[in-house]
Amino acid sequence: MPNFNKYVRDFWQPRRGLAIAEACVIGVVAALSAVFLRFSSGWLGTFRVSTSYAIPAILALPLIGASFGFLAGFLVERFAPEASGSGVPQVKASLANIPITLTWRVAAVKLVSAILMLGSGMTLGRQGPTVHVGAALAAGMSRVFPTSPDHRRQMIAAGAGAGLAAAFNAPITGILFVVEELLQDLSGLTLGTAIIASFIGGVVSRLLGGRSLQLNLELIESKSSFIITELPFYLILGILAGLLAALFRQGLLLSLSYYRKLRVSLTLRIALAGLISGIAIAMLPEGFRNNTGLRLFIIDGQPSVYKVMLVFVAEFILTLVAFGSGAPGGLFAPSLILGSCLGYLVGVVEFQILGFSTPNTYALVGMGAFFSAVSKVPITAIMIIFEITTDFNLVLPLMIGSVTSYLVADKLIPGSLYAKLLQLNGIDIDTEMPINSRFINLTAQEVMQRQVETLQEQMTVDEAIQAFSHSTQRGFPVLDNTKLVGIVTQSDLMKIREGKLSRDAPVSEIMTSHPITITSKHSLSNVLYVLDRHQISRLPVLEGRRLVGMISRGDIIRAEANYLNCKSAPNQPKIKPSYIVYQTQSPSTGQGRLLVLVANPETAETLLGLAATIAKYNFYEIECLQVVIISRHNNPAETPVKTAQSRGLLLSAEIMGKKWKIPVHTQIRVAHDVANATLETIKDRNINTVLMGWKGGTSTPGRIFGSVVDTIIRQASCEVVLVKLGKNLNTKLKNNSLIPTNFSSCLVPMAGGPNSKIALKLLPALAASNNKLKINLTQVFPLSETKLDTKLLQAARHQLIDMYKLSNQITSVPLRSDSVAQGIINLVKTDESDVVLLGASREGMLQQAIKGNIPEAIVYGVDCTVILVRGMTSEQ
Repeated sequence: MPNFNKYVRDFWQPRRGLAIAEACVIGVVAALSAVFLRFSSGWLGTFRVSTSYAIPAILALPLIGASFGFLAGFLVERFAPEASGSGVPQVKASLANIPITLTWRVAAVKLVSAILMLGSGMTLGRQGPTVHVGAALAAGMSRVFPTSPDHRRQMIAAGAGAGLAAAFNAPITGILFVVEELLQDLSGLTLGTAIIASFIGGVVSRLLGGRSLQLNLELIESKSSFIITELPFYLILGILAGLLAALFRQGLLLSLSYYRKLRVSLTLRIALAGLISGIAIAMLPEGFRNNTGLRLFIIDGQPSVYKVMLVFVAEFILTLVAFGSGAPGGLFAPSLILGSCLGYLVGVVEFQILGFSTPNTYALVGMGAFFSAVSKVPITAIMIIFEITTDFNLVLPLMIGSVTSYLVADKLIPGSLYAKLLQLNGIDIDTEMPINSRFINLTAQEVMQRQVETLQEQMTVDEAIQAFSHSTQRGFPVLDNTKLVGIVTQSDLMKIREGKLSRDAPVSEIMTSHPITITSKHSLSNVLYVLDRHQISRLPVLEGRRLVGMISRGDIIRAEANYLNCKSAPNQPKIKPSYIVYQTQSPSTGQGRLLVLVANPETAETLLGLAATIAKYNFYEIECLQVVIISRHNNPAETPVKTAQSRGLLLSAEIMGKKWKIPVHTQIRVAHDVANATLETIKDRNINTVLMGWKGGTSTPGRIFGSVVDTIIRQASCEVVLVKLGKNLNTKLKNNSLIPTNFSSCLVPMAGGPNSKIALKLLPALAASNNKLKINLTQVFPLSETKLDTKLLQAARHQLIDMYKLSNQITSVPLRSDSVAQGIINLVKTDESDVVLLGASREGMLQQAIKGNIPEAIVYGVDCTVILVRGMTSEQ
């Protein structure tokens, strides 16, 4: 059996034969989906047109447009939001190693929603969706077998090319579009798989579409001629196409922005677009009801100038209406129709002046020119018209018109339309930079480990050894009052084994002083150079003199692997500022503000009770915050969200505030990230203390408390209070009490230094609301220590009595144990404490609450409530 498994793995390893076979399958599957899309949308279109004759068009067309648009939007929004829009930008981003979802689910939703969209009568094309569907099918297939990232990209490109080839019945066009717009890759295997998939896709599409393999495709038999005197008219056509295409592109971007400002769901946006399209088409001549037939009407018929101008204006406006809504449709077909109208009008003028060519010839050239200027693919534009007509006489006029329009449009609005659509969603693709170069230009800030365990300079070597034994970290920065002064690695501990130093010696005796460091802005190429130059495995990352992270060779390897597998990328959508969608304010009568993150209705009352306890004692106001998370591809200021449940929770907080006579302000923010929204609130509202619930641990690799809490602890410019609620805690509050009813005994471990003062700071607030609260102060001593120094405990006890005037029962309990955490856990169970209060400085809280043990060890060992307090530091 092991040999068989090895044979299967070896057989499916990426190689040329497998890539060619997979490209063949992709070509067939993409063609089948394209044919299904064509016939299904055609059937729905026929139904829509026939219904408009059976029922008054002004009723039938808007109703069908809105209902089909609603169904299409619901499918996309509910099952695959990635299936919205054209689909070409998503494929382009995926091929640039941006983590965009391309799966069979996306392909299925795109296919069905595109059929509904086309059936609704919206003036979008099916070619963009076929590109998206082909690429998604290929991506899904590439995940079935253990292939390389390069192999996956090749298959996605082949699927996109096959989809376009099947949509247009133009194999060469599919190949050129992949090379010119999507991949910019001319390597042998990539080009070979794209050629095979596109060829098979085109052939299968023609056969199943009822056409022969001859190159007389879906338009006309064009017999044109070209003479040199027509050159100025083709130049004029190119210039006009470039100008109007630039206007069209700008209109598309403005339409997308406008729809997002409506703050309604994608489903309603697409339904609205279908309704508007239906009303407009019902008011236009009957020929507009068959959108597919408009292009044939312009090229193959003899329309009047008035009708052609009407088609151009109507198609221009209705495409902006439909595309801006996010409907799953493409821009290829609208671009060709607009170009044919523009070319026909120029041809009429030329025929009136020179009388050489017919306007239909100019219509064909106009199609290529407008398509070239919109999509910025002049070679593809030339070839698509040539494959459609097989007329060699059109090649030179197409080259003149397409290249001229491309240059004019690029001068007015540089860059790819699809890249700009991605930028609108926060994704920036530098198409001029190779993928490997983009990775190597990542900065240390994007790759480093932010959660770093550190040692204090005054710690002993024995404590450093304990830190190494309890951590997977192999190098510890040494800090002196938050400033980096050295680094201790495993090799430094060899000095102990060699007998050069005792375990009681300070860490400063074995650390490497003035270690080599980098800044967070250093690129990975610089980081790799420094690591190799000094033959070291890790580097501290600084901002000024403040330690913000560590980066190692392993971090770089992990980041590169994630990047190649599209799990992360340097061009991920950037986090935008949060947006306030709901806010209430009470009179500002307090001396400070306490921020409470309200998320879980089951624990909200208890957290608010603790917040009120602290606020009452410190004369603070309470600020309640709810954060609604959205995708980074959406703009918080433009994304509609439901806030009914959140408002209800915040309203209950306002009611509690009135009962407690404490000012309570509330707000709901739409954001990409909870931590960033919280930090923005802290800054905007001048928060003094943050109170957060905490589940007690995290499953996130590289995190200590969790991604949100870790970020807030490191970056918040105020005190931070974390609360892990006990399992048996009674969350209901008494009428005359702010803290939970069964808080009767509080254990406060003391460790000396500044942490002790921070731990004691919250006690007066808790005791002020419950004068029966029993307070136990404890300090853990090693079993080997015979004489216990309890000066710290006695000083803390006197401080609570003399400074804070507490009348509660306060006891001091020295404790012997080799494990600080286990000693505290045992004491909690023995004394049946209700709450454990841990104090820590910023660095201490993230690495070790009490002499080498992080609070997580204590939290997991007790069932009672645990409160962790991080005080202000000098750097803040």
